[in-house]
Amino acid sequence: MRKVCKRKVWSTNINVVAHAIAGAAITDESSLNKLRLGELSALEAMRMGKGTIEDWRLLVDMLNITQTFMRYGIGPEAKEDCNKAQDSLFNAAKRYEKTKKMGLDGQGITALQNVHEWHDLQRTSVARSVYEDMIEKTRNYIRSKGSEVVEI
Repeated sequence: MRKVCKRKVWSTNINVVAHAIAGAAITDESSLNKLRLGELSALEAMRMGKGTIEDWRLLVDMLNITQTFMRYGIGPEAKEDCNKAQDSLFNAAKRYEKTKKMGLDGQGITALQNVHEWHDLQRTSVARSVYEDMIEKTRNYIRSKGSEVVEI
């Protein structure tokens, strides 16, 4: 009796064409609205002085992705606002270590609002796959401790 291969073929049930079109398309509005709502609520909480570490983390992630877009030539005009926002978030983290209250100063709030606008323009002007690549590049850049990474 011959041996029979027991390997199973798993069905993926994925429409390959639809999957490719979704990756090449601009990110859908419902997903973007969820991201915007989270970012704006974090910014509002920080403005009120009732921010949490998660709010701070969300704003830092937004800033880091914006800076990665800038490094790859998408929206380099945001550099000044990004530098101000980075300094403000750094000061907020130091203040939190001392007082256990998370908040931002007026200049930082303005800079982060501008960074949010830049980031929104950047992510709506590229395909979803490019946006996901930028998120991955940001993660790898931070892991590799790039030249512009600031440790807190």
